This record gives sequence, C-alpha cells and structure tokens, in this order.
Amino acid sequence: MKKLIRQLFRFGIVGVIAFVIDYGLLYILTEKCGIYYLVSSLISFGVSVIFNYIASVIWVFDVDKRKSKVKNFIYFIALSVVGLAINELIMWLGVDKMHIYYMLVKLFATAIVMIFNFITRKMFLE
Repeated sequence: MKKLIRQLFRFGIVGVIAFVIDYGLLYILTEKCGIYYLVSSLISFGVSVIFNYIASVIWVFDVDKRKSKVKNFIYFIALSVVGLAINELIMWLGVDKMHIYYMLVKLFATAIVMIFNFITRKMFLE
C-alpha cells in the first residue's frame, strides 16, 4: 500500500508538470500562434507525453526490467495514442458540439486521461 501511495504522489507531481506543459503550450499555440485548437492540442499533448514518459520510467513506476526498453516504450506510446484519442474526442465534443471554451474542456479532458494513464501504465509497465 505504501508503494502505491508513493507512486500516486509521484504520478501526481509528474502529472502537474506535464499538465502545465500541455495546457501552457495549448494556450500559446492557439492564442499566440493562431493554430487551430485541435492541432494545438495534439502538439501540446505530444510534447507533454515525451516528458511524462521520461519522468514515469525514471521516477514513478518500477518498470519491469525483464521487458526491453523498446517494448516498454511501445507500450507507453500505444497507451498515449489511446489517451490522445480520448483527449481529442473530449475536446471536439466539448468545443465543437457543446460550445464550451476550449481551455475549460481541456481541464476535464486532462482529468479523464490522467486516470486512464495511471491505470493502464501501472498495468502494462510494471
């Protein structure tokens, strides 16, 4: 139980940093660079996933050493692509269909994807 609490705490710290990267880059690319919000969201999500992978493997999860680094990376990327699809779907539904401000929708999308990420990464990386 102590290990799980430690992982949740560390996952939370990494998640907050990844969120700042994702949310900040989304805002900058959309508002300052004039990039369509779904494209900005894709780019910002991708950048935050790279950070998240490195931090998760080094600091959060006790990665199964019997699996190759390539295999772990493939799992991580595959899970991240599913997370990206969930993120983009929530963004599209919230903004285009429900007409909610994209930065508010991003908060909700991030919470949903964060839960998905923790559960699936714990299952497949350890």
